[in-house]
Amino acid sequence: MPEDSKISPNQKSGINYAPWERVFSRVLTPFEEFIHRQTTSGLLLMGSAIIALFLANGSLAEAYQHLIHTPISLNIGSWAINMSMHHWVNDGLMALFFFVVGLELKREIMVGELSDLRQAALPIIAAVGGMVVPALIYLAFNHNGEAAQGWGVPMATDIAFAVGVLVLLASRVPKALITFLVALAIADDLGAVLVIALFYTQELALNWLLASAVLVVILMSFNYAGIRKAMPYFIVAVLLWYALLQSGVHATLAGVIGAFTVPARSKYDPNLFADLINEQIDRFIANRHQDDTLMTNEKLYTIVQNLEESVNGVQTPLQRLEHIWHLPVAFIVIPIFAIFNAGIPLQLGTLSETFSHPVMLGVTFGLLFGKFIGITGACWLALRLGIGQLPTGTRFSQIAAVSVLAGIGFTMSIFIAELGFVNQPQYLLMAKTGVLTASLLAGLIGFVWLWWLGHKTHKIIAIH
Repeated sequence: MPEDSKISPNQKSGINYAPWERVFSRVLTPFEEFIHRQTTSGLLLMGSAIIALFLANGSLAEAYQHLIHTPISLNIGSWAINMSMHHWVNDGLMALFFFVVGLELKREIMVGELSDLRQAALPIIAAVGGMVVPALIYLAFNHNGEAAQGWGVPMATDIAFAVGVLVLLASRVPKALITFLVALAIADDLGAVLVIALFYTQELALNWLLASAVLVVILMSFNYAGIRKAMPYFIVAVLLWYALLQSGVHATLAGVIGAFTVPARSKYDPNLFADLINEQIDRFIANRHQDDTLMTNEKLYTIVQNLEESVNGVQTPLQRLEHIWHLPVAFIVIPIFAIFNAGIPLQLGTLSETFSHPVMLGVTFGLLFGKFIGITGACWLALRLGIGQLPTGTRFSQIAAVSVLAGIGFTMSIFIAELGFVNQPQYLLMAKTGVLTASLLAGLIGFVWLWWLGHKTHKIIAIH
């Protein structure tokens, strides 16, 4: 029998499979494709919110509340941090969410949709209108007292949900419309971060604020010194998180600040990278012998390590970290946040009282109508004044429909509600109810409107 007849097709192709690897690959590949779809994070977030509502209103309601308020302490000698699980999620885990938001903001400002002022003008103006008008509508319902603290709740748009709904209509809407919504949502995120930093802070502790400033300078020094490893940034960012926690400024801002100091320059330019790769490949071929593996040939292993270093060198640390952290944040951090924050106890006997409460009405009308009026009105005014231009292939009616989708304010809106109503559980409940109600209605109305516009366009094309 010829020797090569004993070699499996997998070995002939240079691929070595473990005994069960091919079976698992057939099972995992569709799952991995599902995970990487843009709509999946929105669907997972919706599922987490439903789970939270079920837990808060079912037989596990007491256990759910006990879990949320379970105290967790981190102790090192006499030093300790004591917070409930709810606060660990909102103040600690969400710092990773803000870290990814910061990375996305920096990339978009440097090379993305917000880098060209002419292209960015319309979504930025739209974002401003979509923040100011909802806040004013909320204040019209709650213009004085402690309820007024919630004015920032209806200002934010949830990127995952809004873009997820729009992507479902990808065949019916121009690609430029999705780009417009992404740019608008990112500008909206920047506005929300500034609102949190400037208006939703506790009493400031100046010594800890000074310590935070020193740590920010250290992070900036790392950038200027050309440090590309993530670990030094991570260590100082954790210290910054703790300093901000003690200062009164919300600790999650450490994520945004840390992200903005991550280098956005690659070590090697593409031409040098190509030369390095070709050189290493030539060395690999020259040192490879039949039946060699990296386990038996040390030179091959060294060359592969050099290849890995070259690949890392041509990538920017910002891109690499955004790629690494995007999925964990989208599929772990945000769903956990939803489970810990979207659990609203619903009582049928008090629904009329709930849906007539000024806080609930302010949030609902702010997100549903404020976003529509603010974004559409700001875009109309900007176009009339010649500031900015409609995205390629889009109509103004589609911008108006997208402005309704921007009323989906789930993650950031609930987060701001938690900050604004720390000691007012009744107002917090009303605000969360308003966010969920408005997000559901905005998603449905925006989807149907865009579907109808797309259907109408297809009919016109068919007639012609």
